[in-house]
Amino acid sequence: MAHVASSINGHDSGLPISGIIGSSSAMAEVYRVTRRVAKSNASVLILGETGTGKELIANAIHRLSHRGGGPFVKVNCGALSESLLESELFGHVRGAFTGAVNNRTGRFEAAHTGTIFLDEINSTSLHLQVKLLRVLQQKEFERVGDTETITVDTRVVAASNRDLALEIQEEKFREDLYWRLNVVPIEIPPLRQRRDDIPSLVAHFLNYYSAQNERFVVHIQREAMTAMQDYHWPGNVRELQNYVERAVVMADTDELTTELLPGYVTGAEARPGIVASAPIAMDLDALTKEVVSEGIRTSPSDADNLHQRVVDRVERELIVQVLAGCNQVQTKTATRLGINRNTLHKKLKDYGIEEPMN
Repeated sequence: MAHVASSINGHDSGLPISGIIGSSSAMAEVYRVTRRVAKSNASVLILGETGTGKELIANAIHRLSHRGGGPFVKVNCGALSESLLESELFGHVRGAFTGAVNNRTGRFEAAHTGTIFLDEINSTSLHLQVKLLRVLQQKEFERVGDTETITVDTRVVAASNRDLALEIQEEKFREDLYWRLNVVPIEIPPLRQRRDDIPSLVAHFLNYYSAQNERFVVHIQREAMTAMQDYHWPGNVRELQNYVERAVVMADTDELTTELLPGYVTGAEARPGIVASAPIAMDLDALTKEVVSEGIRTSPSDADNLHQRVVDRVERELIVQVLAGCNQVQTKTATRLGINRNTLHKKLKDYGIEEPMN
């Protein structure tokens, strides 16, 4: 016990964790809390914008725990419908529903003696949240279509890119489940708050993608690095990773230069309307002026028409931004917008938005 205490409180508790790039002060606290909580059986709630590396922290918690030799099972709760997710988590018996031709073991059973990582926990329905609460409190559940109770020893690590306190206020998330999940919260800072880590991240991705593509891009132009450190990174580490991979593939020399980066990273052009899952912001005055500039007269007789067009433009912009934040997944987008998928499909058609292939 004394050894555990000394390792937790020692001077190295804030040092980087293997497999995670970054040594900034913003990440030091993440490492410290990760090491401390890993030694326990407590549930952990990892918070952070899309692309910040929540899965890496969840994996580190598992590896550093006494469960490290057991399974680490990942479930993206936002990628499946409610019925499919329930079956995925808890399993089902033959005949439980159309298509259930065999018994199936769920992810909670598969994670027995190990850790289950529930990503995008905010996407779960209230019905499913009741069942998750039971597993957390009593360590038991039934497969879909079965009455036999199954007991598991599984640690739960959950993640959300949304503020669950706001989800509770909007009655989209159960408060009792929140308190069971949020025993120890870990908040991962966005990349714009850890700019000191950008050089080491770029170097890591350069080496990785050079090896993957049999290239030799090992140098970074000073102006390119300055541009990357000045950029806002709404897509966080995932966006940086994407641009470095593209640069490696497109490079003619062994150097990453500004010409290999998107114009909006270097400041040469405006960024297109792509956002991460951070809070959506719109400039209503700018949208109104844009509508007016398209030839709509602002006389009193046209006031209602102008209002409806502005509302339509705001709704269209909202759908485009939420689609981007949901990686173009329509089911998830409809859920976040509070509409069904058929309604979303109609709005995509009405607003002339190119429909994603899913």
